[in-house]
Amino acid sequence: MKPKAPFCLRNAAADTFAMVVFCFVSGMLIEVLVSGMTFEQSLASRLLSIPVNIAIAMPYGLFRDWALKQGAKVSNSGFMKATADLIAYVAFQSPVYAAILLTVGASTEQIITAVSSNALVSCGMGVLYGYFLDYCRRWFRVPGYYHGA
Repeated sequence: MKPKAPFCLRNAAADTFAMVVFCFVSGMLIEVLVSGMTFEQSLASRLLSIPVNIAIAMPYGLFRDWALKQGAKVSNSGFMKATADLIAYVAFQSPVYAAILLTVGASTEQIITAVSSNALVSCGMGVLYGYFLDYCRRWFRVPGYYHGA
């Protein structure tokens, strides 16, 4: 296996695009359909999340890559990759998400429900986000993800 190139501009662009798109869509679905937030509260939350997601996309990408490396030390199986994606997503995103909801005026009950629901749904979301991020990295031709001319 060829070593992956260091973090680059393409990497940052891919990670940012993936984070903003994925979190906007998934966050709105959870907030409105599960947490009982109004569409307006959710839209405010999602709009506030855009600059936050831009700011955290690169650190999350680096954290996720580190988590995947740690998981690969245990096993190279698809199950371990999925588990590492899940743990990375929940551990990194939950505190950020709670802070966003607090900022837009969600109640404590709404925040607990949204963050808890997000953590539960993240059993699938973290893995889906991992696949989406890998796809975006290939689409942006990030070294180590895109092979070809």
